[in-house]
Amino acid sequence: MSTGLKCRNCGSNEIEEDNARGDRVCMNCGSVLEDSLIVSEVQFEEVGHGAAAIGQFVSAESSGGATNYGYGKFQVGSGTESREVTIKKAKKDITLLCQQLQLSQHYADTALNFFKMALSRHLTRGRKSTHIYAACVYMTCRTEGTSHLLIDISDVQQICSYELGRTYLKLSHALCINIPSV
Repeated sequence: MSTGLKCRNCGSNEIEEDNARGDRVCMNCGSVLEDSLIVSEVQFEEVGHGAAAIGQFVSAESSGGATNYGYGKFQVGSGTESREVTIKKAKKDITLLCQQLQLSQHYADTALNFFKMALSRHLTRGRKSTHIYAACVYMTCRTEGTSHLLIDISDVQQICSYELGRTYLKLSHALCINIPSV
């Protein structure tokens, strides 16, 4: 395959580039012009615990550096699942919100259970996580009969009480939670 390059030794235009070997060879004199070429393809192979990438992709537009496919922070087939990460973050944020409202761990656990129910029914998609967490805590406050109001939670979270109210109503109706009236 001729690439339009010239051989430095004989001046021939018959240069073959072999991506599998990663080199360029002059077909006239046999000189190896380049070896260890960086290819712009990434190959994937299955391994025991998932998938892995072979090689590194280097974009023609990039100014250096390479992207690690499969060997970076989010390796395919291993590590923590997205759902676990979401629940862990929700637990941390809901617990923090309950601490700010001076609610016990029981309330945080109940609110986290409401969040897990909403997550399993895909009710969290398209909504801000802070609104979901606050709505779950408010549902807990209402079902447990605490004196916390919607505006108290919206003040702590610094979110609009109307948006929080809408999120609370949608979640409570979709989850079929019987909220006692105040």
